[in-house]
Amino acid sequence: MTHTVTTLGSKSLRSRRGTVWTEAPGQPWAPLIPTRRPGTGPRGRSGGRSGGRESAPPLEVGYHSFKDVAEIHSFRTSLLSWYDKSKRDLPWRRLVTTVSDLNKRAYSVWVSEIMLQQTQVATVIDYYNKWMQVWTDLSKATLEEVNEMWSGLGYYSRGRRLHEGAQKVVSEFKGEMPKSAEELQKLLPGVGRYTAGAVASIAFGQVTGVVDGNVIRVLSRTRGIGADSTSPAVTEALWLLANTLVDPARPGDFNQAMMELGATVCTPKAPLCPECPAQPHCRAYRRVANELEMASKKLLGKTTSELPSMLDIEECGSAGSCSLCFPASQCWDGSLGVMNFPRKPVKKPPRVERTLTCVVERPTNAGGLEYFLVQRPSSGLLAGMWEFPCAFLETEVSEKEQKQILSDRLNSLLGRSTTPADLQHVGEVVHIFSHIHQTYRVYIHFLSEEPDAAAVKKEATETPSSSSRWVTKDGLHQSAVSTAMKKVRALGRGTETNKGDLYNEYYELNKRTEGRRQLSLDMFFKPPAKESL
Repeated sequence: MTHTVTTLGSKSLRSRRGTVWTEAPGQPWAPLIPTRRPGTGPRGRSGGRSGGRESAPPLEVGYHSFKDVAEIHSFRTSLLSWYDKSKRDLPWRRLVTTVSDLNKRAYSVWVSEIMLQQTQVATVIDYYNKWMQVWTDLSKATLEEVNEMWSGLGYYSRGRRLHEGAQKVVSEFKGEMPKSAEELQKLLPGVGRYTAGAVASIAFGQVTGVVDGNVIRVLSRTRGIGADSTSPAVTEALWLLANTLVDPARPGDFNQAMMELGATVCTPKAPLCPECPAQPHCRAYRRVANELEMASKKLLGKTTSELPSMLDIEECGSAGSCSLCFPASQCWDGSLGVMNFPRKPVKKPPRVERTLTCVVERPTNAGGLEYFLVQRPSSGLLAGMWEFPCAFLETEVSEKEQKQILSDRLNSLLGRSTTPADLQHVGEVVHIFSHIHQTYRVYIHFLSEEPDAAAVKKEATETPSSSSRWVTKDGLHQSAVSTAMKKVRALGRGTETNKGDLYNEYYELNKRTEGRRQLSLDMFFKPPAKESL
């Protein structure tokens, strides 16, 4: 129902449905806070389901908000019309429309949202399809099985928390997923504000917004929000905007449309402004257009009085003191256009670490190769994953000392004598995690003798450590091994294989790297200066 709004002084507005919107003091961007009179809840909708929100969202005041319900309705209509015509055909979207069981629908959305965190859609699709085929009941899987299937996707704690959450749903909630964003965030491990909103709106139809990186970009540009997008004030403003805009009739589609717009049109670089359905509402686009008009008129010799008002070009009437505008220390860069938004703080550079690692191989009785793997601790980076024997290098030491450190490590793991002379240095692998710039100094150690049947049987029952094992090449690829270790293995095998094949393997691995940055091939492959491959 359309709201008829009249001004009550300067501090409150009243709708025909009994809700008074009260302005939050001292916040030029804040929405009018809803205060519902008893017995005036929206018909046909549980107040708890939508957090007690009116089906038409709170109105906002100020440059960084939408002026009225009509503008909000126009924004929703344009965006959803574009989404219906232009959305990508993705497997999780198909499942939502074809699965009638709400718990299964919520699970399918939950898995997709967790996988899509910090990972590109193209990478996720194959993992998602395989996951949904295998884990119809994730709670019955072991953590080892989860890690194996997650291998190569990166940010491995996501899979672990998804597994923990599935077990909790079965053991504590009798297989029933929490239905609201508030409950999802409160009760399920690894489910934050965004994921909770996405699952609740897409799977259960809760009228709640979402804010991820794509939505931040869309809202920052459309509302001219130039302050640090990670600051608490901006974060809360963006969530208020998202909750204000979400379409009460199609909350899930609207939220997906906002994310789709940011991913495909309102992109970080080279945005497609002429194709954007939000263009009529975009303050960033309007500012660029005004500046182009000013520049054009100046070239034509127009006077100052004939130029657009400077207020049309500034962020808002409170620019300089507004908590959502560009700070005084950061000016508008005309060369960037709409890409001035959003603004983020300069990232702290990742810490630099160096690690020694050794690819230990031995022949099998069948004529293949086996690799020795060690399991990482159950907490911390790459928790529970498998890797080649490693030793953290605290300070720079000579190659001779590196070999001694590794041989001592191998002696304790293998239960057999290994000398520094047994190790061959083959190069370095650089891998970028989200917060670590990791350089692996790679050595190989080839055990020439084949294990006899008795030795294999003994290893199976009396391994020096229960967290170590021998695996074949196929077993290596099926194990929960990080992409970094696969690069290490490719470099180690490169000493004995065709260089072209090695580069092809690196190329495939780098496409799936779990780090946020995509580096050149040369950065991943650094042979020692005096050694030839």
